[in-house]
Amino acid sequence: MEQKRCSFVTKCRDFKPHLLMVLVQFGYSFLYLITNASFDHGMNPFVYVTYRHILAAVLMFPFAYFLERNARPKLTFSLFMEIFVLSLLGVSLTINMHFASLKYTNPTFIVAMLNTIPTLTFVIAVAFRFELLDLRNSRGIAKVLGTLISLAGALIIALYKGNLMRNLWRPLIHIPGKSAAINESWLKGSLLTVLSCVTWSIWYIMQAATLKRYPAQLSLVTWMSFVGAAQSAVFTVIVEHNRSAWTIGLNIDLWSTIYGGIVVACLITYVLLWCTEKKGPVFVTMFNPLSTILVAFVAYFILGEKLYLGRSIYNHHWYVLATVGQK
Repeated sequence: MEQKRCSFVTKCRDFKPHLLMVLVQFGYSFLYLITNASFDHGMNPFVYVTYRHILAAVLMFPFAYFLERNARPKLTFSLFMEIFVLSLLGVSLTINMHFASLKYTNPTFIVAMLNTIPTLTFVIAVAFRFELLDLRNSRGIAKVLGTLISLAGALIIALYKGNLMRNLWRPLIHIPGKSAAINESWLKGSLLTVLSCVTWSIWYIMQAATLKRYPAQLSLVTWMSFVGAAQSAVFTVIVEHNRSAWTIGLNIDLWSTIYGGIVVACLITYVLLWCTEKKGPVFVTMFNPLSTILVAFVAYFILGEKLYLGRSIYNHHWYVLATVGQK
């Protein structure tokens, strides 16, 4: 009996990164929906990114300071510049482009395009020897096939729709006034989404290298939040001249900022760093297709967003095949 229990605990420990990454995708799925509603309410995406990472830096600082006081390496100038670039790629540049694109597209399209990140990350990881590729065994071949399936799936979801599925009932939550803006600026939103996927892939690779030099996840999350918030604030001041954009009330804007700061910028970023250190950047990105299914489901059944038969069928098969292939 005791041996069986030890075996069960060992298996749970082995699959801990997998379970955490599944929870991360649930967290991301809700993030897209709540920020989508906030931006339609009038929240400036650049202000949102700045506020959420200020909140994250303030909340993470005491944990990082006390819990990693003895484990934290000395912060040299070269290491700080590395964190500066990491913050640029992981916070200010990438996330600003990412959420700016949400104003011009929709959550389903964005999370579908995020499925190119495993492919990009795998290619970059192999090129810089963070990931070993051996085509002489089945595992190496499976990785290549999974990468090709991920890329094909992203292209199909982006380009192929199929027949429009009729909504079964009226949307439970209605977000007005977005369809016109989407039609007028879809190309702009698509370009921003693609660019954010490229920079995000580089960020996953770079954070794996930084963790080897600075193996203190809490402190690294705090530094990235603080530096990223400062970078985003400077950028927002340059492009946003309306002072009222910095004012948020007791509404969806505040709740989306709190959720983004606590759950995403703090907890999820820490989990991503931990899983990257344990399993590598390619493992972390292979769970992205799950959020595509979750967001499409919620957008269709709750928000009343259009869903096409070709995408819905392919989402399921593509997620299974891509995940198996990347493992």
